[in-house]
Amino acid sequence: MTTIQYKEIQYDGHCQVEIIDEQLALDLEHFAEACGQSTDWVLKLIDYDILQIQQVDPQSYQFIGEDVARARRAYRLQRDFDASLSAVAVMLDLIDEVQQLRRQLKHFH
Repeated sequence: MTTIQYKEIQYDGHCQVEIIDEQLALDLEHFAEACGQSTDWVLKLIDYDILQIQQVDPQSYQFIGEDVARARRAYRLQRDFDASLSAVAVMLDLIDEVQQLRRQLKHFH
């Protein structure tokens, strides 16, 4: 039996669903392909701390499904707002913080 994990995000009456396979580990090239971007673009995401990678050597980078969702979100923000990667990093941090605060608020109710 296959288990499909997904994340549902609701904001301003809209619902966005992202499918995430957290069990799948991708190397740099396959990750870039899954994101529809170049490996250089992915390396820039790492440089701007948009993606958190523990390894020092790019040949040993391992990415999971959640990283794909974050990279795709970063691309959409960059494209839609014509934003620099430093601005995208700030936007993603703010989005993460708002989501965390909403979860905490929901937990209190």
